[in-house]
Amino acid sequence: MPAPLAGGPAGPAALRPLLDTVLTALEDGARLRRGPLPAGGPDAVAHRVRDALGDVLPDHGTGDHEALTTLVRALAEGAADPAHPHCLAHLHCPPLAVATAADLAASALNPSLDSWDQAPAASEIEALVTRALARDILRTPTADALVTTGGTEANQLALLLARERHPAPVQLVHGANAHHSLPRATWLLGMPRPHALPTPRGTLDPHTLDRALTQLPGPHLVAATAGTTDAGLIDPLDDIAAVCARHHAELHVDAAYGGLLALSPTHRHRLTGLEHATTLTLDLHKLGWQPVAAGLLAVPDPALLTPLTYQADYLNADDDTEAGLPDLLGRSLRTTRRPDILKIATTLRALGRDGLTDLIDRTCATAHRLAALLEAHPRFELHAPPTISTVLFRPVGATDDDLAALRRSLLHHGRAVLGRATADGRLWLKATLLNPHTTEGDLANLLTLLDLPEGSTHP
Repeated sequence: MPAPLAGGPAGPAALRPLLDTVLTALEDGARLRRGPLPAGGPDAVAHRVRDALGDVLPDHGTGDHEALTTLVRALAEGAADPAHPHCLAHLHCPPLAVATAADLAASALNPSLDSWDQAPAASEIEALVTRALARDILRTPTADALVTTGGTEANQLALLLARERHPAPVQLVHGANAHHSLPRATWLLGMPRPHALPTPRGTLDPHTLDRALTQLPGPHLVAATAGTTDAGLIDPLDDIAAVCARHHAELHVDAAYGGLLALSPTHRHRLTGLEHATTLTLDLHKLGWQPVAAGLLAVPDPALLTPLTYQADYLNADDDTEAGLPDLLGRSLRTTRRPDILKIATTLRALGRDGLTDLIDRTCATAHRLAALLEAHPRFELHAPPTISTVLFRPVGATDDDLAALRRSLLHHGRAVLGRATADGRLWLKATLLNPHTTEGDLANLLTLLDLPEGSTHP
């Protein structure tokens, strides 16, 4: 008898006992880990994984339940768990349970969104949800969006579309605060070397941009950032858009981190000017609590996506398209791709605008609470109040070498996962708050963990 499948009439019955095994293994692994990440550092983790995995391809299988128990437990024991309140280093969110459950359905049915006959319902869900989100955030009734693997792919697509819109080579102009995927994409796409402008205060200055656009030959694509990786800062989008309009430059906004603030009445004003973007990067596996991957590239006019049009007879034959079968090949540079939109659609329906806004507002408020605790603590220095949910700080009197050693020590002992960022010529610890369940007690415990005897770098 062959191994059972996840789909078909018998699929749910085959999955149900396996899911119980997976959930038990997740619990066991988390209990063995006992913290935000495994203790012992890379060598210890590698040893435990090798010991658990054993023979990667044994002559005789161990069976479904043993394999799931062993490997899921090893994965969970060796994970950096973003749901732990002391796992704060990166834009790495704890996914919502409802989104994760929806992702299981996507995996079980395995639609591929490169042709309608592989994904009849999924393709319609994607069309409806991407348009609704793009129109809501860009405030444009004709807006549309493509699903991507995240901010990097969305930024690359934005530059590709800009390159194809212009007969002359397009000059990318961006701040030094921009995500590395933007200048890297110019290399991948054979575009001119980008022009990076200094951002000594962490954001792109409109006057500096104005001078640069006056001097540089066009056409120009200006990339602004709504939520920098290091500090969560937002460029002055409205003023930058006005500079772009004066110079007839196009504007791309990388809002992978901060774009979902547009849904919150409390924080929407921070994104004033977003509606002037020609292309917009969004990423819901950051401040949207989706399992990886969940990116979007939004545009105000679907005609801007025309350069992606491509025809392959086995996927979108002309006569099939003329007969009414949706053409999906121009919706991505990828061919085979899973319906990542399902988990997003499920989350939007389950939580609604008010539920999602509540998570956003809670998370931003938690960052401000951490900042207030740091500001009131005599042993810590706060860099600046948070713009979104990133907080930079450092122990008073610590050198940059002390800071780096402290961070690595916390990682090695499995006590906390903190990031690092350079600002104002100094190294800072970075806490990226993305867990709406984090309490003030969790934050106080983190500071207690970090409040070391003077001169010590070991927790």
